[in-house]
Amino acid sequence: QVQLVESGGGLVQPGGSLRLSCAASGGAFSSVPSYTMGWFRQAPGKVRIFVAVISWSGTSTHYTDSVKGRFTISRDNAKNTLYLQMDSLTPEDTAVYYCAAAFRATGWPPVQDAKYNYWGQGTQVTVSS
Repeated sequence: QVQLVESGGGLVQPGGSLRLSCAASGGAFSSVPSYTMGWFRQAPGKVRIFVAVISWSGTSTHYTDSVKGRFTISRDNAKNTLYLQMDSLTPEDTAVYYCAAAFRATGWPPVQDAKYNYWGQGTQVTVSS
C-alpha cells in the first residue's frame, strides 16, 4: 500500500509562488519503476481536475493548458518525493491540490483520475490579496 502526503500549501498573494511536495512511502514505490505521478486540484463547488503529470523517469511531463508556463512538476525518486512549483499564481488557482500515483498507467498522458491508484489527502492553496 502506497501512502502519499502532500505539504506546502497555504495563503499567497496573486503573483506569488508556492512549492507543493508529496512524500510517498510504503509498498514497492521506491523499487518498481512503474509509478507515474500527477497533481490534481479541486476548487470549491467544482469537480477535481487534472493539473500536471510526470513519468517515472521524469523525462516526460504534461500540463493542463491553464497552468502551462507557470507550474513545473518534478520528482526526486531517491527521496520518493513529487513536487509542484507554482509561479504567477492567480485567484483561479485556489483549490485543494492532490497528488496521485498511477501504477503502470496505460496511455500518455494519463489525465483521467480513474487511472490513478493512490491519492494523498490534499493540501489547500489559497490565492488572495
